[in-house]
Amino acid sequence: MSEPIQVPTEGGVMPAHRWLPPGGTGPGVLLLQEIFGISPYIERRAEDLAALGYVVLAPEVFWRLGTTSVENGPDMLAEAMDLLGRLDWDAAVADSTAALDVLRDLPEVTGGVGVVGFCFGGGLGYAVVAGQPADALVSYYGSALPNLVEAVPSVSTPSLHVFGEADSYLPMDVVERIRAAVTSGAAPAEVLTYPGADHAFDNDDFVNHDAAASADAWARTEAWLARTLPTG
Repeated sequence: MSEPIQVPTEGGVMPAHRWLPPGGTGPGVLLLQEIFGISPYIERRAEDLAALGYVVLAPEVFWRLGTTSVENGPDMLAEAMDLLGRLDWDAAVADSTAALDVLRDLPEVTGGVGVVGFCFGGGLGYAVVAGQPADALVSYYGSALPNLVEAVPSVSTPSLHVFGEADSYLPMDVVERIRAAVTSGAAPAEVLTYPGADHAFDNDDFVNHDAAASADAWARTEAWLARTLPTG
Protein backbone atom coordinates (compact mmCIF):
# COMPACT_ATOMS: atom_id res chain seq x y z
CA MET A 1 0.00 0.00 0.00
CA SER A 2 1.20 3.49 -0.80
CA GLU A 3 0.94 6.56 1.38
CA PRO A 4 0.45 10.14 0.14
CA ILE A 5 3.41 12.50 0.27
CA GLN A 6 3.42 16.21 -0.53
CA VAL A 7 6.22 17.67 -2.64
CA PRO A 8 6.64 21.45 -2.38
CA THR A 9 7.39 23.11 -5.73
CA GLU A 10 7.57 26.68 -6.95
CA GLY A 11 4.08 26.28 -8.39
CA GLY A 12 2.40 24.68 -5.39
CA VAL A 13 2.26 21.26 -3.77
CA MET A 14 2.64 18.25 -6.04
CA PRO A 15 0.99 15.01 -4.83
CA ALA A 16 3.18 11.92 -4.68
CA HIS A 17 2.94 8.35 -3.44
CA ARG A 18 5.40 6.51 -1.19
CA TRP A 19 5.88 2.76 -0.87
CA LEU A 20 8.00 1.29 1.92
CA PRO A 21 10.01 -1.93 1.71
CA PRO A 22 9.27 -4.84 4.07
CA GLY A 23 12.02 -3.71 6.43
CA GLY A 24 10.70 -0.14 6.56
CA THR A 25 13.93 1.51 5.40
CA GLY A 26 16.31 1.31 2.48
CA PRO A 27 17.78 3.24 -0.44
CA GLY A 28 15.39 5.51 -2.30
CA VAL A 29 14.00 5.21 -5.82
CA LEU A 30 12.23 8.05 -7.58
CA LEU A 31 9.77 6.34 -9.94
CA LEU A 32 8.78 8.44 -12.94
CA GLN A 33 5.61 7.59 -14.83
CA GLU A 34 4.83 6.89 -18.46
CA ILE A 35 2.53 9.29 -20.31
CA PHE A 36 -0.34 7.35 -18.71
CA GLY A 37 0.42 8.82 -15.28
CA ILE A 38 0.36 6.93 -11.98
CA SER A 39 -1.36 3.99 -13.61
CA PRO A 40 -2.01 0.53 -12.16
CA TYR A 41 1.08 -0.61 -14.09
CA ILE A 42 3.29 2.04 -12.45
CA GLU A 43 1.83 1.12 -9.08
CA ARG A 44 2.77 -2.52 -9.68
CA ARG A 45 6.32 -1.56 -10.59
CA ALA A 46 6.47 0.55 -7.42
CA GLU A 47 5.43 -2.49 -5.42
CA ASP A 48 8.08 -4.57 -7.21
CA LEU A 49 10.78 -2.07 -6.30
CA ALA A 50 9.61 -1.84 -2.70
CA ALA A 51 9.70 -5.64 -2.45
CA LEU A 52 13.36 -5.47 -3.47
CA GLY A 53 14.07 -3.24 -0.46
CA TYR A 54 13.70 0.29 -1.84
CA VAL A 55 11.73 3.25 -0.53
CA VAL A 56 9.79 4.32 -3.64
CA LEU A 57 8.41 7.79 -4.35
CA ALA A 58 6.21 8.30 -7.44
CA PRO A 59 5.20 11.93 -8.06
CA GLU A 60 2.08 12.84 -10.01
CA VAL A 61 3.92 14.64 -12.79
CA PHE A 62 0.66 15.64 -14.51
CA TRP A 63 -0.60 17.43 -11.39
CA ARG A 64 -0.40 20.86 -13.04
CA LEU A 65 -2.85 19.53 -15.65
CA GLY A 66 -5.23 18.35 -12.95
CA THR A 67 -4.72 14.68 -13.80
CA THR A 68 -3.31 11.72 -11.89
CA SER A 69 -3.60 9.04 -14.57
CA VAL A 70 -5.21 8.04 -17.86
CA GLU A 71 -7.74 5.24 -17.59
CA ASN A 72 -6.82 2.00 -19.35
CA GLY A 73 -8.82 1.48 -22.54
CA PRO A 74 -8.91 1.98 -26.31
CA ASP A 75 -8.55 5.78 -26.04
CA MET A 76 -5.71 5.77 -23.51
CA LEU A 77 -2.94 6.64 -25.98
CA ALA A 78 -4.85 9.54 -27.56
CA GLU A 79 -5.74 10.95 -24.14
CA ALA A 80 -2.17 10.60 -22.91
CA MET A 81 -0.73 12.28 -26.01
CA ASP A 82 -3.10 15.19 -25.47
CA LEU A 83 -1.79 15.59 -21.93
CA LEU A 84 1.78 15.38 -23.13
CA GLY A 85 1.11 18.09 -25.67
CA ARG A 86 -0.05 20.43 -22.90
CA LEU A 87 2.75 19.59 -20.47
CA ASP A 88 5.36 22.19 -19.52
CA TRP A 89 8.57 20.14 -19.83
CA ASP A 90 10.77 22.50 -17.82
CA ALA A 91 8.22 22.55 -15.00
CA ALA A 92 8.06 18.73 -15.07
CA VAL A 93 11.85 18.52 -14.73
CA ALA A 94 11.82 21.02 -11.86
CA ASP A 95 8.94 19.23 -10.13
CA SER A 96 10.64 15.84 -10.47
CA THR A 97 13.89 17.28 -9.15
CA ALA A 98 11.97 18.62 -6.15
CA ALA A 99 10.56 15.12 -5.63
CA LEU A 100 14.10 13.73 -5.66
CA ASP A 101 15.03 16.24 -2.95
CA VAL A 102 12.05 15.13 -0.86
CA LEU A 103 13.01 11.49 -1.35
CA ARG A 104 16.57 12.10 -0.16
CA ASP A 105 15.22 13.69 3.02
CA LEU A 106 12.71 10.99 3.93
CA PRO A 107 13.69 9.43 7.27
CA GLU A 108 13.08 5.96 5.82
CA VAL A 109 15.79 6.46 3.18
CA THR A 110 18.97 5.06 4.65
CA GLY A 111 21.18 4.71 1.59
CA GLY A 112 21.67 6.27 -1.80
CA VAL A 113 18.93 7.32 -4.20
CA GLY A 114 18.21 6.32 -7.77
CA VAL A 115 15.74 7.18 -10.52
CA VAL A 116 13.68 4.67 -12.52
CA GLY A 117 11.57 5.96 -15.39
CA PHE A 118 9.48 4.52 -18.21
CA CYS A 119 8.84 6.11 -21.63
CA PHE A 120 8.13 9.79 -20.83
CA GLY A 121 9.60 9.15 -17.39
CA GLY A 122 12.72 7.56 -18.87
CA GLY A 123 13.65 10.81 -20.59
CA LEU A 124 12.49 12.86 -17.64
CA GLY A 125 14.75 10.86 -15.34
CA TYR A 126 17.74 11.56 -17.58
CA ALA A 127 16.98 15.28 -17.46
CA VAL A 128 16.69 15.16 -13.66
CA VAL A 129 20.05 13.46 -13.06
CA ALA A 130 21.69 15.73 -15.65
CA GLY A 131 20.97 18.58 -13.25
CA GLN A 132 21.15 16.71 -9.95
CA PRO A 133 23.25 13.52 -10.06
CA ALA A 134 21.95 10.44 -8.28
CA ASP A 135 23.42 7.02 -7.55
CA ALA A 136 21.60 5.18 -10.35
CA LEU A 137 19.34 5.78 -13.34
CA VAL A 138 17.20 3.18 -15.08
CA SER A 139 15.54 4.48 -18.25
CA TYR A 140 13.15 2.31 -20.23
CA TYR A 141 12.79 3.58 -23.83
CA GLY A 142 13.15 7.21 -22.80
CA SER A 143 11.16 9.00 -25.46
CA ALA A 144 12.86 12.39 -24.95
CA LEU A 145 16.39 10.98 -25.06
CA PRO A 146 17.13 11.78 -28.72
CA ASN A 147 16.88 15.51 -28.04
CA LEU A 148 18.30 15.33 -24.53
CA VAL A 149 21.55 13.64 -25.54
CA GLU A 150 22.12 16.36 -28.11
CA ALA A 151 22.40 18.86 -25.25
CA VAL A 152 23.83 16.52 -22.57
CA PRO A 153 25.50 13.51 -24.22
CA SER A 154 26.20 11.73 -20.94
CA VAL A 155 25.57 12.08 -17.22
CA SER A 156 27.69 11.41 -14.15
CA THR A 157 25.09 8.97 -12.79
CA PRO A 158 25.56 5.26 -13.60
CA SER A 159 22.76 4.32 -15.98
CA LEU A 160 20.91 1.41 -17.56
CA HIS A 161 18.92 2.01 -20.74
CA VAL A 162 16.36 -0.45 -22.15
CA PHE A 163 14.89 -0.38 -25.67
CA GLY A 164 12.86 -2.55 -28.00
CA GLU A 165 14.39 -3.12 -31.42
CA ALA A 166 10.97 -2.65 -33.07
CA ASP A 167 10.19 0.60 -31.24
CA SER A 168 7.73 2.70 -33.27
CA TYR A 169 9.08 5.94 -31.82
CA LEU A 170 12.78 5.17 -31.35
CA PRO A 171 14.16 3.31 -34.39
CA MET A 172 17.43 1.46 -34.01
CA ASP A 173 19.56 4.12 -35.69
CA VAL A 174 18.32 6.53 -33.02
CA VAL A 175 18.93 3.96 -30.28
CA GLU A 176 22.50 3.51 -31.52
CA ARG A 177 23.00 7.27 -31.42
CA ILE A 178 21.71 7.28 -27.84
CA ARG A 179 24.02 4.36 -26.99
CA ALA A 180 27.05 6.21 -28.36
CA ALA A 181 26.16 9.31 -26.36
CA VAL A 182 25.36 7.77 -22.98
CA THR A 183 28.42 5.50 -23.05
CA SER A 184 30.77 8.38 -23.94
CA GLY A 185 31.13 9.65 -20.37
CA ALA A 186 33.05 8.44 -17.34
CA ALA A 187 30.05 6.95 -15.53
CA PRO A 188 29.16 3.34 -16.39
CA ALA A 189 26.28 3.08 -18.87
CA GLU A 190 24.68 -0.11 -20.17
CA VAL A 191 22.19 -0.43 -23.04
CA LEU A 192 19.87 -3.43 -23.48
CA THR A 193 17.84 -4.03 -26.66
CA TYR A 194 15.13 -6.61 -27.37
CA PRO A 195 14.36 -7.94 -30.87
CA GLY A 196 10.72 -7.58 -31.89
CA ALA A 197 9.77 -5.48 -28.87
CA ASP A 198 7.91 -2.22 -29.47
CA HIS A 199 7.67 0.94 -27.39
CA ALA A 200 6.19 0.48 -23.90
CA PHE A 201 6.75 -3.29 -24.10
CA ASP A 202 7.06 -3.54 -20.30
CA ASN A 203 3.52 -2.24 -19.69
CA ASP A 204 1.30 -5.29 -19.30
CA ASP A 205 -1.84 -3.15 -19.60
CA PHE A 206 -0.86 -1.84 -23.05
CA VAL A 207 -1.25 -3.42 -26.47
CA ASN A 208 2.54 -3.40 -27.07
CA HIS A 209 3.33 -5.61 -24.07
CA ASP A 210 5.97 -8.26 -24.81
CA ALA A 211 5.95 -10.72 -21.93
CA ALA A 212 9.29 -12.37 -22.69
CA ALA A 213 11.16 -9.12 -23.24
CA SER A 214 9.54 -7.59 -20.17
CA ALA A 215 10.48 -10.50 -17.92
CA ASP A 216 14.10 -10.55 -19.09
CA ALA A 217 14.52 -6.78 -18.94
CA TRP A 218 13.07 -6.59 -15.43
CA ALA A 219 15.26 -9.43 -14.17
CA ARG A 220 18.32 -7.66 -15.55
CA THR A 221 17.09 -4.37 -14.07
CA GLU A 222 16.83 -6.00 -10.64
CA ALA A 223 20.35 -7.39 -10.95
CA TRP A 224 21.75 -4.06 -12.15
CA LEU A 225 20.07 -2.19 -9.27
CA ALA A 226 21.40 -4.74 -6.78
CA ARG A 227 24.93 -3.97 -7.97
CA THR A 228 24.56 -0.23 -8.42
CA LEU A 229 22.17 0.72 -5.62
CA PRO A 230 22.47 -2.17 -3.15
CA THR A 231 19.86 -2.55 -0.43
CA GLY A 232 22.08 -4.34 2.06
